[in-house]
Amino acid sequence: MGLVRSVCIFITFLSYIAISVHGQATARPGPSSGTRVGFYSTTCPTAETIVRNAVTAGFNSNPRIAPGILRMHFHDCFVLGCDGSILISGANTERTARSNVNLRGFDVIDNAKTQLEAACPGVVSCADILALAARDSVVLTRGISWQVPTGRRDGRVSLASNANNLPGAGDSVAVQQQKFDAVRLSTRELVVLVGGHTIGQAGCGAFRNRLYNSTTGPADPTIDPTLLAQLQTQCPQNGDASVRVDLDTGSGTTFDTSYYNNLSRGRGVLQSDQVLWSDPATRPIVQQLMSPRSTFNAEFARAMVRMSNIGVLTGANGEIRRACSAIN
Repeated sequence: MGLVRSVCIFITFLSYIAISVHGQATARPGPSSGTRVGFYSTTCPTAETIVRNAVTAGFNSNPRIAPGILRMHFHDCFVLGCDGSILISGANTERTARSNVNLRGFDVIDNAKTQLEAACPGVVSCADILALAARDSVVLTRGISWQVPTGRRDGRVSLASNANNLPGAGDSVAVQQQKFDAVRLSTRELVVLVGGHTIGQAGCGAFRNRLYNSTTGPADPTIDPTLLAQLQTQCPQNGDASVRVDLDTGSGTTFDTSYYNNLSRGRGVLQSDQVLWSDPATRPIVQQLMSPRSTFNAEFARAMVRMSNIGVLTGANGEIRRACSAIN
């Protein structure tokens, strides 16, 4: 009887661990289980190669699709989880939300899906294509590679109103922390993931208020004067708000740590970026990530795996879309 009791206690302990690790003990959205590396190894063994080739072709045609796809994956995961809902087109879908109207790379995802449907009909989800494409985009810009757990299924809901709470260009550190905490990502993961801005761009309209209409004067005094003059030339006060500017000045096409170095010199373009240096809650993290012994690449890979498992649909939930832009 003692042995039986011990076994029962051990099984109960394992069940507790499974609940704790896989996040099933709470209804709060966040990184969860159900995906695994090599999910398509038998059902569609060429899936990752097909996606990688599609992303490479798109990148060779227009290198700026790399940050576009990375940002698209980020925006997908922060709205109802990583379910490919950002890819659905139509009136009042997530794609039409103000924060998403300038996203690029949809054609690359559609191209990959077309090829996958020809090779393995009804097998590979659009949510997985986007997660794989985000990884491949980082690699193409000379960043780290990582193994992407797959097995996501596609969502059937896509509403612009659901995208209203995405992290914004004017957010304070406290607001950013709230938004990341809501999907169970830590402050360190926040700083690491925002480091994806090393290959990012923003339209002038996202930061023009820092150049001309700062509440503390004509321009935000935290901006490096040289950068200020450069940005005012690129973004005149009454100019085109859609003109795009590198967020990592001087290294905008290479995935590296210069983004953090720029923050330390007042060369963050977005207010939400520069406050990572000025706020004592995040400045030590920035200092660590910009150091000669920086572990940024490895941390970014781990954080991406965590983020890409936010609120995933698996098993019988959701669907495998035939076309990424439309619900079946």
